[in-house]
Amino acid sequence: MFEVRQKPEMVERALLVRFCFDPREMDEAESLLDELGELVKTLGIEVVDSVLARCRDMHKKLLCGTGKADEIVSLARAHDCDVIVIDNGLAPSQQREWEKLADLCVIDREEVILDIFAKRAQTKEARLQVELARMQYALPRLARMWGHLDREGGSGGGQGGGAARGMGEKQIEVDRRLANLSIDRCKRELEHVRKQRRTQRKERERLETPHAAIVGYTNAGKSSLLNALSGAEVMAKDMLFATLDTTTRRIDLPDGQSLLLTDTVGFVRNLPHRLVEAFKATLEEAVLADFLIHVLDATSPEIERFHRTTLEVLDELGAEGKPTITVLNKIDLVEDPEQIASLARMFPDALRVSAITREGLDQLLDACSAALADRVRCLDYRIPQQRADLVGLLHRDAKVLSTDYEGNDILVRAVVPPVLAGRLEAFVAQPA
Repeated sequence: MFEVRQKPEMVERALLVRFCFDPREMDEAESLLDELGELVKTLGIEVVDSVLARCRDMHKKLLCGTGKADEIVSLARAHDCDVIVIDNGLAPSQQREWEKLADLCVIDREEVILDIFAKRAQTKEARLQVELARMQYALPRLARMWGHLDREGGSGGGQGGGAARGMGEKQIEVDRRLANLSIDRCKRELEHVRKQRRTQRKERERLETPHAAIVGYTNAGKSSLLNALSGAEVMAKDMLFATLDTTTRRIDLPDGQSLLLTDTVGFVRNLPHRLVEAFKATLEEAVLADFLIHVLDATSPEIERFHRTTLEVLDELGAEGKPTITVLNKIDLVEDPEQIASLARMFPDALRVSAITREGLDQLLDACSAALADRVRCLDYRIPQQRADLVGLLHRDAKVLSTDYEGNDILVRAVVPPVLAGRLEAFVAQPA
């Protein structure tokens, strides 16, 4: 298979760099640099130092001036670093200039996230999505990945040589063609995945089973919440991007109706656009859900920024304005009364829950029932025994709460969707 990039499987020591061009954004830049450190550590790379460089102007060649770049390279060499990770996005030409200057591997935030996704992808769908995003990222960078790009082929052997056969393709042209073929293949296979999802979704729509998507910043506890609500065993770890594959589980709400809950991939600030595009087959679950459960980490000092980032990504996906239940997860770890009061001011309508201690889960289930109050009705039916097929219909397409017998009639209490309620209207039991 064509590999878009050849590099050591593992680098061990990293210097982190972020350039800030606006003094008003220094706090945000520092926060992003800290987050980059967490991302790099997720790859198993040691962070030996980090630099937040304030620059007056953005330079086309290296983002910063050559003097500042020389300082950063000297610091990397002093720490025996084998990679410089720049938090700002790098154009392919800028990445080449940095590697030429430093004689080290230089990557940006997007490549770090892509590498994390590549390590975490488990299912065929997730691997395809990651492969597509990596190919699209690497395609304009092919010139720096190979040392034989000036080789030409197609003119050797036989009579006439190059004069008869022409110059042939340069190696970089071959590689680009192979990369484009791989990108096209990934897109075709992902479209097949989307068709499968649409088929599954049509079956859910036929049954009119309501659907909620759990969204939020990475490591907010979405998978843990799904496990707590459904009894599932989705992988839930204290790490960034532990979940790349969607998992859907059916739960029963207090009013008796069923709800499908889907865990989605976590968001992060400056999430590369090509990743959003590649993962649309996964993230579209959030767009098509009846409502969202937005999970926030109550212990995070950056909770407001993380909340804003999630809303921005949802807006980009076209899911803005969708009914949302906001959840402050990990509330059991918040002991400071002032912090609790501050969270109440920032998110007055949010539910306080803990996926670990199960605090607040009953209130969350009640909120889900309230969000779907207009979707179903709880009705009592009196059905003649010769129409037992209708009882089977209720068991298949509704939520049967109880069944009893009186004379020749079957008494059924069920939570029924509107379409089915209309079909069975003639059998609704009249109050005594």
